[in-house]
Amino acid sequence: MLTHLSIRNYALIDNLTIDFPNGLITITGETGAGKSIILGALKLVLGERAEIKSIKNSEKKCFIEADFQLSSSQFSNFFIQNDLDFEENTVIRREILPSGKSRAFINDTPVTLDTLHELTYQLIDIHSQFETSDLYNENYQMGLLDKFSGLEIQFSEYISIYNQYILEKKKLEELLKQFDSNNNDSEYNKYLWEELENAELESLSFSDLENELNMMKNSEFIAHIISESQQLLQNEEIGTLNQLQEISSRMDKGAVLFPDLEKLAERINSVKLELQDITSEYDLLLEKLEFNPIRFEELNQKFNEINTLLQKHKVNSVDELLEIKNHLLKKTTNSENLEKEISISQKQIQKYINELNLHATELHNKRLENIPFLEKRILEILTKLGMDKSKINIKLETINHFNGLGSDKISFLFSANMGKKLLPIEKSISGGERSRVMLAIKKIMAENDNLPTLILDEIDTGVSGRIANEIGILMQEMSKTMQLIVITHLPQVAAKGNYQFKVEKNEVENKTQTQIRLLTPKERIEEIAQLISGSDVTDIARAQAQSLLN
Repeated sequence: MLTHLSIRNYALIDNLTIDFPNGLITITGETGAGKSIILGALKLVLGERAEIKSIKNSEKKCFIEADFQLSSSQFSNFFIQNDLDFEENTVIRREILPSGKSRAFINDTPVTLDTLHELTYQLIDIHSQFETSDLYNENYQMGLLDKFSGLEIQFSEYISIYNQYILEKKKLEELLKQFDSNNNDSEYNKYLWEELENAELESLSFSDLENELNMMKNSEFIAHIISESQQLLQNEEIGTLNQLQEISSRMDKGAVLFPDLEKLAERINSVKLELQDITSEYDLLLEKLEFNPIRFEELNQKFNEINTLLQKHKVNSVDELLEIKNHLLKKTTNSENLEKEISISQKQIQKYINELNLHATELHNKRLENIPFLEKRILEILTKLGMDKSKINIKLETINHFNGLGSDKISFLFSANMGKKLLPIEKSISGGERSRVMLAIKKIMAENDNLPTLILDEIDTGVSGRIANEIGILMQEMSKTMQLIVITHLPQVAAKGNYQFKVEKNEVENKTQTQIRLLTPKERIEEIAQLISGSDVTDIARAQAQSLLN
């Protein structure tokens, strides 16, 4: 519950503090006294957008602070998830700097406005006389029915699966997009990969291929060189081998007479043997040089094939072609893996659909079962509020898809007067009727849920007399299970409060300031009497005020 509010340097407020008790609190004051200013300051604490024009003194910062008494069991998880220190007396502060920037704090820890709003949404519900859009909102209407039907756990189970279902659908959409994108190139990529695979690049040495091809192209010229070399070695008259044989023979003879020639003779003999071996190698090479037109054609085709691939892929080596081949293989493999992922995702979605069908059917049946009781309860409250001719028909239709509410569509059809056709509620009620219908729904919500602090801002506008008294009694009942703060101009409602505050404007140092104070029992009589009779308070009005308070 809200226990304290402090406002500094905001609009017409210089410095204002309020301590809020539990129960029913009524706030009164003349039109223009500043009730909406206090409410506006409180809304800033709840995370509404701040404006620099809200600052009273533009040279100082604006400061709004609210204290809340919180339950550990209800709120500790929020504080843990947001890395905040939980305190039963939690302080929320909002500051607007002269520069126009604003800051928010929870227990002195800076937080974003999203985090602030996530918490305060659970703390305070502010409802003004013209703010009845919730009444026309399908989510709100279904929430009312579910709370009345005690379906919070079942709905929570449904929404948990629904959220997973939505995430899986998004995942599948991304996978399908990726798969389609890959498919656009997959056939061409597969063709490129097969082209490189057929080239048998792994077992190929391009330099060896090039050398062999060059040898075959020039085999005739190479054979001519080898033959000439053999002639020079083996010619009977001038051949190098014959001459070495002659030299070797003479050296052997000389070595007999001069032993120092023996080593030279051995070396010459060694050269002769080496040249003879080279001659044998020439013979082998000549055999290899025999031109094979079939082999030459194979080599030529292979060489041209590799060169074409190098040019096609704009690379300079076989190693680079192999890298491209591996990359293309990965792309192909990725497409295959995507197919598997898509299949798994589709099966998971079907699993979620089966589960959602079960939960949505259960919700639908329970909702249908409780609709007559909810209609009856709404009409009971409206009868007390002077709308005894009202009729309401809550329609629940099954839709062919899932949404955040199940597989149902809800609509409230309403008629405030006898003989009038039932129409969608947003088309069938006036301003005063809207407020009473909304109050009836808030009452039902309070009966079936732990509502946060509820602030009703002149929701009783447009009613008087007995109906005003009934509204006050209704608010008293609601305040037994919640903190209810009511801004009102009705004496019947103001008198029902456990406590009454008055908002007023005062001149302080030639400046108009909004202030608020808790009224004493005697002051309450005067204030309520003024609400009854106007500025000229009569003894009769005081007696009526005393009667209302009693």
